[in-house]
Amino acid sequence: MKKLLQDIEKKIKEKIPCDKLILIDNSYLHKKHKSFDEKKIHLKMQITSSYLKKMKPIESNRLIFSALKDEIKDKIHALQIEIK
Repeated sequence: MKKLLQDIEKKIKEKIPCDKLILIDNSYLHKKHKSFDEKKIHLKMQITSSYLKKMKPIESNRLIFSALKDEIKDKIHALQIEIK
């Protein structure tokens, strides 16, 4: 899991200028859900970026999802994004 979070952090920082990035694995909060898959994570991303703040929310989310397209297919079940 730690490797996955490191890979996600690296991809985001390579593609998006940001001052701070915090990744939180919230999978444990969803273990009782019917659709829970222990091979996929529920991720909360807190990102401080003046670059993203200048964009419309849909544009910034598209950029983040684009940067993580492979992980979203296979490793991320849910992604909560908080832009500061």
